[in-house]
Amino acid sequence: MRTTFTVGADSRHDQGKGASRRLRRAGKVPAILYGGQGEPKNVVLDHQQLLTLIDNEKFYSSVISLNLDSQPQPAIVRDVQMHPARNAVVHVDLQRVIENAPLKIRLPVHFKGAAVSPGVKTQGGIVHHLVAHVEVSCLPDDLPEFLELDLSNMELNDTLFLKDLPLPKGVTIPQLTHANPPVVTIHSPRVVEEVEVAAAVPAEGAAAVPVVGAAPTAPGAPGAPGAAPAAAEGGKKEEPKKEEGKREGGGKRDKK
Repeated sequence: MRTTFTVGADSRHDQGKGASRRLRRAGKVPAILYGGQGEPKNVVLDHQQLLTLIDNEKFYSSVISLNLDSQPQPAIVRDVQMHPARNAVVHVDLQRVIENAPLKIRLPVHFKGAAVSPGVKTQGGIVHHLVAHVEVSCLPDDLPEFLELDLSNMELNDTLFLKDLPLPKGVTIPQLTHANPPVVTIHSPRVVEEVEVAAAVPAEGAAAVPVVGAAPTAPGAPGAPGAAPAAAEGGKKEEPKKEEGKREGGGKRDKK
């Protein structure tokens, strides 16, 4: 059985939240090993070693050799729980691997050929990845590190589905028995078109915008710069009203 990583582990005998906190302060990580033909077993892993492995994609899709109390045990990583506020591993779930028993594991999907596909290169499309991981079933010896999908023949508005994933010999996808979801598609980019205003209304106090092709306004004409206000209808100017009881030259005197 091919193994990619070797992880040291020790049996854990004390349990409870207090014991787990003491382990983490000592640079250890509580974990559990289950599955196969054995009972679930509490184990302890080294935190510093885990930090060097958890960023590697292959760590989650490979059979690892768990050296439990100096005895190698093949296993796969089922879950890694991280601290919500800092870069620290809180707990790890491991599953035993039996050589002749099929296992189920999530594998990453790698995409190639997108840059040379007609949908991207000549038609200006954008690739949308809809699925990043797929659960497969296979024997440990047939386990690939990832699944690869070729996009080089995709055109604009094309979609590839789960059934289009090429599978190595001995590998199956259990989900295909009841569903065939889309995996990747190429769509046109979303373009926001700006609407041009044909005639803009000038704001209050702003200068009027001259219309192209209109005759120039003569100086002094109505509407021309510096022109006097237009006269009232009929050419008459409205006389200002005199105040009642007053006449030009002063107020009215009483006769004696």
